[in-house]
Amino acid sequence: MERHKHLLIPLPQGTVFKQLMSYAKIHWKWLTVAFVLLVGGTSAQILGPILIKVFIDDYLTPRVFDFQPLLMLGVGYLVLYFAAAMMNYFQSLLFQKTALEIIQQIRIDVFEKVERLGLSFFDQFPTGGLVSRITNDTEQVKELYVSVLAIFVQNIVFLIGVFVAMFILNVQLALFCLVLIPMLFILMKLYRKFSSRYYAEMSEKLSQLNARLNESIQGMAIVQIFRQERRMNREFQKTNQEHHEAWFKSIKLDGLLLRPAVDFLSIMALVLVLSFFGITSLNSPVEIGVLYAFVSYLDRFFEPVNQVMQRLSIFQQAMISAGRVFRLMDHDEIAPKKQGDNTPQVSKGEIEFKDVTFSYDGKQDVLKNINFKVKEGETLALVGHTGSGKSSIINLLMRFYSIKHGEILIDGEKIEHFSDEELREKMGLVLQDPFLFVGDIEHNIRLFDDSLSQEDVIEAAKFVHAHPYIERLPKGYKTPVGERGSTFSSGQRQLLSFARTMAKKPKILVLDEATASVDTETETEIQVALEKMRRGRTTIAIAHRLSTIKDADQILVLHQGEIVERGTHQELLQEEGLYHKMYLLQQGAEKLEEMIGD
Repeated sequence: MERHKHLLIPLPQGTVFKQLMSYAKIHWKWLTVAFVLLVGGTSAQILGPILIKVFIDDYLTPRVFDFQPLLMLGVGYLVLYFAAAMMNYFQSLLFQKTALEIIQQIRIDVFEKVERLGLSFFDQFPTGGLVSRITNDTEQVKELYVSVLAIFVQNIVFLIGVFVAMFILNVQLALFCLVLIPMLFILMKLYRKFSSRYYAEMSEKLSQLNARLNESIQGMAIVQIFRQERRMNREFQKTNQEHHEAWFKSIKLDGLLLRPAVDFLSIMALVLVLSFFGITSLNSPVEIGVLYAFVSYLDRFFEPVNQVMQRLSIFQQAMISAGRVFRLMDHDEIAPKKQGDNTPQVSKGEIEFKDVTFSYDGKQDVLKNINFKVKEGETLALVGHTGSGKSSIINLLMRFYSIKHGEILIDGEKIEHFSDEELREKMGLVLQDPFLFVGDIEHNIRLFDDSLSQEDVIEAAKFVHAHPYIERLPKGYKTPVGERGSTFSSGQRQLLSFARTMAKKPKILVLDEATASVDTETETEIQVALEKMRRGRTTIAIAHRLSTIKDADQILVLHQGEIVERGTHQELLQEEGLYHKMYLLQQGAEKLEEMIGD
């Protein structure tokens, strides 16, 4: 997590706002239409009090009741409000529609970004925190577009219209009312200054809550076996309490600086207007219509101000969430990609490592000066204690990580020159812990590749001896698969992953302790399939049981990231080194298991 500390630092809000607005550019046509409708609807609303002012000053006060002018005023008033309602409806619809399309695109972009990130990122960044950014934070950004920005635009246009109308009615009093503007800006600035801290803390604590939930649920069996429920509960309660405290701070801030402060300003403004007209009445008559219009405009002025202030909390929270999302989208720890203009193909499957050195954290090397070559159709086995670097070699060969020093060649070409499609198509990987997707058996073998027919799927299953047990299932190849294949045994999941790999007919086969989670009986069955799979293919296998790699063309013994022995099974036994010790230990363990079994 050390390398990803910058992901926890909030982006400047100016930068966040620019990035948010960049998503609106492609929708400029509909936004322009919505803005024109907004100006039209706002103008219609503002003209209403002016018509009433004309009625009061020109007809009601002097008691002039000509039918035709009064009828025109009444009809004009109704038409204005009907037009305002229609234009406001359609502009709101367009703003909301555009906002939803924008947030839809942001979600797609952030998910695509996550899929392009290198495995080094996922090794250190908590899964729950990542899920929180993709789900909770994007939901908050949606609220920004749907509930905040559209309302802000509407109300700002309305406020400008109100001030224009005030200046038309009385320039002097309108100038007095302009004092309200800087006071409101000061209030908003104070609110944003304090609330940004609380909302950043809230978002981070919510992310930690998700991370703890994810860890607890994923490891529930271990939690219960080792009776860790109380500890996990204490840690969850602590984080939950911190989230609650941050939330409560924001509530207290909202209660102080939002509605009450605005209401106080509105009362002060009303006192100012009434005092002005009261003082003016001592020297000259007061136009009741103008007084009504000003009081009406003040009321209409503070209503949108209240709406803006009430949404400031949503705005602030959404800006913090958007900053977290854009931090993730700007992260440059991308998975290794093709370099150069050449488009080499994997034809033979020859593999060579030349002086390869690698480190996950940039500090401690987990592989040091690794050198080996595997010819077409040969099998190379990697053995060693836990942490010796076996899986790291596989990770580099699959180009999950970039190497620190040295070269990896496939058919004489640097691995960096191959496209992702070529590598994934020609290299088949079977992991110790197979991952199955929600769906059915057929989809998991085919992996939603429509180029593979049902006959290809069945052929692959037969090849690895998975067909008999699949046929015994009630729905056969259409049998539903739950999350991670939890309804199948570890051996069944492994056989399905074998079939999935062989359906692609790869040139290079990579086995990462593929039989480690399979029982002895199942292992005996799939050894025959493994022999068929390896035939004619270059194979690199990490071996847990040394008895399964006796026929390997070459065996590398790794210790603390270095190759300490190499040779065939018989050659290494004759050396009586580390491999010989490991083999004797395993033989003794197997005999002990047999004795216990008998």
